[in-house]
Amino acid sequence: MDERKTVFITGASRGIGHATATYFVRRGWRAITCSREVVPPQCPRNERHAHITIDLSETHRLPEAVERLGELLDGEPLHALVNNAGYSPKGEGGTRLGCLDGDMETWQRVFAINFFAPVFFSRACAPLLAESKGSIVNLTSIAGHRVHPFAGSAYSTSKAALWALTRELAADLAHLGIRANAVCPGEINTAILSPGTEELVERIPLRRLGSPEEVAAAIYYLCSEEASYITGAEIPVNGGQDVY
Repeated sequence: MDERKTVFITGASRGIGHATATYFVRRGWRAITCSREVVPPQCPRNERHAHITIDLSETHRLPEAVERLGELLDGEPLHALVNNAGYSPKGEGGTRLGCLDGDMETWQRVFAINFFAPVFFSRACAPLLAESKGSIVNLTSIAGHRVHPFAGSAYSTSKAALWALTRELAADLAHLGIRANAVCPGEINTAILSPGTEELVERIPLRRLGSPEEVAAAIYYLCSEEASYITGAEIPVNGGQDVY
């Protein structure tokens, strides 16, 4: 009988995270998810899914999440870590927050969730992933590579930092047999989209938004044996948005 594999996914109560947990569970994996919200009714509720409720912006509580992860694993191996949780604050009326907007507390919360949580979980899970020769997948963003009309400066710079972290993890963890990659979504049809996104669709070669399931498929691929010689890569899932 094949060994049951387990993935730990942050920010999985909705959108890409929820789609990813569902995608893995439907393929026989066990998913342990983590977010500040309780697991919604539409998420899979069975022996292949467990949830940790914690606000990742409260960095002092991250060790608590790892402790709970260990309890849920109960000696079983961890095969993949997906750092998906993301926070993109908006101004009044959904306006974009630039470098001169917002307070420093907002920047600190963005980086706590989008960057420092992935740093912490990657370090904490490394011993477990080394045992299984597993992988880390970070969710970056097209906004981490260019100024985006809707994504704010704090969000964009945090995602650029996360891509740099992915490269560093790939270099530092390779000797442990751990692969580290990133999936870089473009305009995906989730609750994080801003008004006016439909105007961007006209500049996307495939002329449509992506689905959370399409992002989940790329994440799953990077965690599979089919991607065993891929590390330090960032896969764009954006319908060709970056070719112009």
